Amino acid sequence: MKEEDIIPVSAIEHFVYCPRQCMLIHVEQVFDDNVFTLRGRMAHERADLPEAAAERGVVAERALPIWSDALAIAGRADVVEFPPAGPPVPVEYKSGRMRQREHDDLQLCAQAICLEEMLGVAVPRGAVYSIASRRRREVVFDEGMRERVAQVVEAIRDLRSRGDAPPPANDERCPDCSLRDACVPAVAERARASWHLGDLFRAPADEEGET
Repeated sequence: MKEEDIIPVSAIEHFVYCPRQCMLIHVEQVFDDNVFTLRGRMAHERADLPEAAAERGVVAERALPIWSDALAIAGRADVVEFPPAGPPVPVEYKSGRMRQREHDDLQLCAQAICLEEMLGVAVPRGAVYSIASRRRREVVFDEGMRERVAQVVEAIRDLRSRGDAPPPANDERCPDCSLRDACVPAVAERARASWHLGDLFRAPADEEGET
């Protein structure tokens, strides 16, 4: 397997969320930070400490390198828990509040597929941990989800080989995306201009309500 053929596990989450975002990050090497990505980075830095820790008999391996030759994917798992009995459990840390999102679940499932190939054991479930909510949501990796992961990996590979970026989504995903300016600079510039124009005609707080 050539290095250039390997798909990063993180690309699965990006592609499912927005194929254009995936293209910009993993092909054109464009990445900008906003408040959401900074929070996410801080969350991962807390999880991505390369060490093993035992708690209540569970060994937690952080920043564990993972790969699958079958899918030609590789990356790092935030945390993989190894209980005294039973299969390992990949745990993905997220900075936002607890929500069930397909791109989170598929990324986690891809980690499980890697672990199964590496360790030769079944990994039937994992978990997404929300730092903001301090809650943990279990994710079961059924056959449909596993097939979806394989389909997404092939779609990413096809996207990368074609080299042409999909059109901008221009929907509810865009305002919070850190790549908005790079993705659709004209739209972003118009949004900024509209905001500043409105600010010109907005009365100062101490003048509002005066006649």
